[in-house]
Amino acid sequence: MSRRAAIALGLAGVLTAAGARTPVIRRWPASIVQAAPCLIASESPGAQSLVHAAAGLAALTRGGWRRPAGLGAALVNAAAVAGLADLRRDADRTAEVLAAALGSWADVPAATPGRVPGRRRARARYRRALDVAYGPDPAHRLDIWARPGVTAGAPVLMQVHGGAWSGGDKGNEAEPLMAYLAEQGWVCVTVNYRLGPTQRWPSMIIDVKRAIAWVRAHIAGYGGDPGFLTITGGSAGGHLAALAALTPGDPDFQPGFADADTSLAAAVPLYGVHDLTVDEHGLFALLEGKVFSTTLVDDERGWRRASPVHRAGPHAPPFFVIHGSTDTIASVGQSRRLVRRLREVSRSPVCYAELPRAQHAFDALPTARTAHTVRAVHRFLDGVHARYRRGRECGAA
Repeated sequence: MSRRAAIALGLAGVLTAAGARTPVIRRWPASIVQAAPCLIASESPGAQSLVHAAAGLAALTRGGWRRPAGLGAALVNAAAVAGLADLRRDADRTAEVLAAALGSWADVPAATPGRVPGRRRARARYRRALDVAYGPDPAHRLDIWARPGVTAGAPVLMQVHGGAWSGGDKGNEAEPLMAYLAEQGWVCVTVNYRLGPTQRWPSMIIDVKRAIAWVRAHIAGYGGDPGFLTITGGSAGGHLAALAALTPGDPDFQPGFADADTSLAAAVPLYGVHDLTVDEHGLFALLEGKVFSTTLVDDERGWRRASPVHRAGPHAPPFFVIHGSTDTIASVGQSRRLVRRLREVSRSPVCYAELPRAQHAFDALPTARTAHTVRAVHRFLDGVHARYRRGRECGAA
């Protein structure tokens, strides 16, 4: 690497570390430009530090320390290493934030943490059924994850992928969580749904509801308990998961299957969009004309009905909301408002973890922060399931 290239690398590292702390580009779609490098900096600062340290040392070799370019390259890469240093402690801070958010739920012991297999091995070991049809459209497909020999009556988690309601796939998200829960004896279901702009709202939530109805009717055949179904999702999937949990039996979202039971035992939305009536981070530019066929001005009631914040009520199930504090794609204010509203009206527990300097889709990388988050989600869901089992035992008695 030339010394000029080392200088450029160091400057990029300084800017990336600064952006991971305090993002300055927060409006869609330009925010993607900052989100991508900042995600790497916030989730893999140790690996980045090694790259910058190596570049700085290389610039000093062969007499480089006697040349301005060599000294400049060494200094700017040292600055990048210094900027990344504090980010390396965020994984520990994340564990503390998650434990504090769970509170009394943390009294429920989680299973002994095991090493989750890599992506290819996890799919081979846990994915029992692929592209199962849950409806008539080609997009109505789901995968089922479970460990070999799972016992009947296992708790069930459904995962809804993100992708701005117009992209994404069930096979590309939350695999660490699916594999971990499957190893702990859960049955997990990942679903696809119709996407914009070809399909418009409310097609997406209708499909999620249809998938819930299918899972409740058929999951016993895969070892799952149809009486205990929970849901999670990230980004747009977080929005759909939260909305599904707050609107069981809504006839507008269940055309042709209004009598199906779509209630859920718990919801875990990650970095979701929960109030579509607030134009944060360029949200309206994404939704208007691409997801909705209307505008907020023309159809405020419809947009409010599509917003989990405005659907929260006393019968909401337990929620565990997780969001990164420096998310440049979906504003952390979206989750803050949902949590505040749920705590005002819901009779169920509401846990909230705002992860320090975590970027959007942080769990896409197999990092320590992802591992802490996966275990915390498992502990929360196990707590809900333990209460469900006690309720059944009391009812049987």
